[in-house]
Amino acid sequence: MKNAAWYSFLAVSIGEMISLVAHIELLQTICKPLIIITLIIAYLSTVSSEERSRTLLFALFFSGAGDILLMFPDDKGSFFMMGLIAFLISHVFYIFTYRQHQHDETENRLQGIQKVRLAFPIILSGTGLIFVLYPALGDLKIPVMVYALVLVVMVLNALLRFGRTTSPSFWMVFSGALLFMFSDSLLAINKFLEPLAFGSLWIMATYISAQYLIVKGLIAHK
Repeated sequence: MKNAAWYSFLAVSIGEMISLVAHIELLQTICKPLIIITLIIAYLSTVSSEERSRTLLFALFFSGAGDILLMFPDDKGSFFMMGLIAFLISHVFYIFTYRQHQHDETENRLQGIQKVRLAFPIILSGTGLIFVLYPALGDLKIPVMVYALVLVVMVLNALLRFGRTTSPSFWMVFSGALLFMFSDSLLAINKFLEPLAFGSLWIMATYISAQYLIVKGLIAHK
């Protein structure tokens, strides 16, 4: 059951990539909602009921809701706004999940200047993108700025797990969080500035990789 669930996640992910390259709308309609559904099933089949994280399941649920909302035709931008809210809630649950999946020990965690040095590029990337996008955001200025803030905080919380979990768990979760931020940045540039070559493909490839790495990294926490 466990292997079948992970292979199902892989299959629908590949199906989503094919749908974007070949422009097969029906295939995307089938595969995109199933990405998070199969990932949830894979997580449930891998982790015992006593060790499952409800906050992670909520994070995945709202990510899946965001995926579905962004699939609807959206001339007025209402579905984009609802999708933005769904992903914002997802990031909040990821923040709580990261804090659950770390040890209380402080000996090996990042200290003072290390935190500042490593956090600065993340904060700079988030604020820099908003600075570039700001003139093109229109009525979405405040919602997008709030979302960007929560996204940066999510990545910073992944960073702060350093030294407080196993090395594989830290690097998978942190890499996934960075990929999530990169995927959202590509989406914002593609939507508000200019269409990117193979933009949808790169957005989904980085997004799927991000979700996979985060979930596998949290499973790897001991």
